[in-house]
Amino acid sequence: MMNRRQFLKNTSAAAVAAPLIIPGSALGKNGSVAPSNRITMGCIGLGGQGTHNMRAFIGQPDTEMIALCDVDEGVGDFDMLYQEPGNRAAGLRPAVEKAIAAYKDKGVTKKATDFSTCIDFRDLLAREDIDAVTVCTPDHWHGLISIAAAKAGKDIYCEKPLVNSVAEGREVCRTVQRNERILQTGSHERSNDSVRYVYELVKNGRIGNLAEIHVNMPNSDSHHEQLRQDKGAHPVMPAPRGFHYDMWLGPASWAEYTKMRTHFWWRFILETGGGEMTDRGAHIIDLAQFINDADDSGPIELKAKGAQVTSKLFDCFIEYEFECRYKNGVRLVGTSEGNRGLRLIGDDGWIFIHIHGGRLEASNPEILKSKIAPHEIHTEYSPGHHRNFLDAVKSRKKAIAHEEIGHRTATICHLLNIAMLLDKPISWDPINEISTDDEINKMLKKPTRSPWRL
Repeated sequence: MMNRRQFLKNTSAAAVAAPLIIPGSALGKNGSVAPSNRITMGCIGLGGQGTHNMRAFIGQPDTEMIALCDVDEGVGDFDMLYQEPGNRAAGLRPAVEKAIAAYKDKGVTKKATDFSTCIDFRDLLAREDIDAVTVCTPDHWHGLISIAAAKAGKDIYCEKPLVNSVAEGREVCRTVQRNERILQTGSHERSNDSVRYVYELVKNGRIGNLAEIHVNMPNSDSHHEQLRQDKGAHPVMPAPRGFHYDMWLGPASWAEYTKMRTHFWWRFILETGGGEMTDRGAHIIDLAQFINDADDSGPIELKAKGAQVTSKLFDCFIEYEFECRYKNGVRLVGTSEGNRGLRLIGDDGWIFIHIHGGRLEASNPEILKSKIAPHEIHTEYSPGHHRNFLDAVKSRKKAIAHEEIGHRTATICHLLNIAMLLDKPISWDPINEISTDDEINKMLKKPTRSPWRL
């Protein structure tokens, strides 16, 4: 197997050798992609979303998936996979099988030995023949692995929320930029055509001056109700054979294994996730940032009240109300009720974007029939979130949800959780990323377990 780096090296050496008859596939003819234009990839984290992203990249014409990494060899104990309801199989072995199937759908025959597999992400990052990686682990691993990947010279597609703390986010940005890497945050709603269209409608005054953004982040799914009712003892038990639990914990503090601490449910424990606030909230708040032209900034004041899950294991906020104020006067108001999405309110009307899918509603249906004239404000449209990342890898231009965007959105999510934990408002300086309150500043960085350090 040959990637772009190997191709360039080998063709240089071949230039002094005897003339060769080169097959069309090596030149990118007959519908194939030449090795010099292929992006070789590895996937780190292969749960539901990680497997979904793996399939999405395999489906692209110019990628070659060659390495897979997960701390779960495939023990089959997932209670829930968003992307595959009823399926309990995720991790390394299932991912290899799904990769083979994805290539078959593409008309390409692969076998298990065509993919290298490993438990430790550092083994994957050490390979010189990998151009880009996906990072689809639980949230508490996002920042450290993305930083390590950037230092290893890899471009990165990292799931949202980009990081698990404000300090992590700034360090990811520094490292990605210092190493001249491309990073795409998995905030795929940004690549939805209807979202890009709403941006243009708002910027061109179709609802008048934008005054407020109301976001609904409900905890109304069956698993949320299970959290509310959770009174389980969650007993200590041995980790399943094939699940490398200590590596799964990584930078998180040591805790004895119990099944619901890990797969899927980790997102409702504040040390490893942030509840709905950082889960789908990272999608919705991200769109508010985009449409408010705040991708390189954030609110200057944040207030939040909430109620946590009363469980022996889970501690995320299950109910909340919050308000953020931006320097331009726009208010971001949020609640844990309503239809999932955001309402953009101007002095001449409103538009509501449903999450997921991007279905639109408006105070006047005629707003959504409006044409954006050539002389008006336009925004870049995306060919698809995964495709946009690959295009950015090739062009070396910023991706549509690059590192600063992902960091700024995650910052709001984390600050709102902090405001609820401390039960106090936050005065925030988005330029220097600091509060006037030392107690709040101490919570911008989470402690990490040795040997893992930011």
